[in-house]
Amino acid sequence: MDIIYEYDGVTASERLESFAKEKLDKLHAKFDDVIRADVFFKDENTSSHETGKICNIRLSLPGPRIFAEASNENFEESVSESVRELERQLRKRKDKLKTY
Repeated sequence: MDIIYEYDGVTASERLESFAKEKLDKLHAKFDDVIRADVFFKDENTSSHETGKICNIRLSLPGPRIFAEASNENFEESVSESVRELERQLRKRKDKLKTY
C-alpha cells in the first residue's frame, strides 16, 4: 500500500508520518484490498482547545473511495479516530460484499 502525506499549514514530521503508517499498516493487514492512502494534516484556527488538529484520510481501493476526517487537540488522536472510522466503513463494506 502506498501512503502519500500532505501538509497544510503544518510542518512535516517524520514521527507523525511513522505513527500514521503504523496505524494504516494494521488496517491494511485486515483489509488487503486497499491500494493507496492519502493522509492530509491541517492546522485549523479555532477558539476551542479540544479541536483544531485535523487529519483527513482517503483510501483508494476497488470501488468507491473511502474517506474519514477527525479534529482533535493533537494529530495522534485525529489519526487514531480517522483510522477507527475507516475500519468501521471497511467492515461495513466487506459485510455487504460477503456472499451467502
